[in-house]
Amino acid sequence: MSSATPPRDLVHLLSRAEHLAARRLTAALEPEGCSLEQWRALAFLAGGAGRTMTELAEYALLPAPTATKLIDRMVTDALVYRRPDPADRRRVLVYLTERGAALHERAAAIVREVAASLADDGTLATRLAHLGDTLESAPHRIPVPSPAPTAG
Repeated sequence: MSSATPPRDLVHLLSRAEHLAARRLTAALEPEGCSLEQWRALAFLAGGAGRTMTELAEYALLPAPTATKLIDRMVTDALVYRRPDPADRRRVLVYLTERGAALHERAAAIVREVAASLADDGTLATRLAHLGDTLESAPHRIPVPSPAPTAG
């Protein structure tokens, strides 16, 4: 029986890198009492404009019910607040509070330190952004290989 490591495909390599980077960032944010999911929400809301829950869930890479529970906890912790959307009163917009903005500022410094520790000069981030854009715009069908010709 061979103990050689099986070859890793691109998706496996990306998943492994994301898992390791997320674990590193989670550990770095923990002293601030900030989870990775909270960080993503804080970063998304930091521009000051209110955002819909759908937008936030998509950005934070969370299912909608999970994003709602996260925002509920962040409201309880006075990090964010909700207001009806003035353009469509059926929708709710989420905003950072002053306390949330202060946590964002502290967490952003930590995130910059973690990014710097990865020794990326920006090239990797640019290539990953390009890969994400390519995957997002590509057709969602999986190519099916043609059957091998049969001997006649």
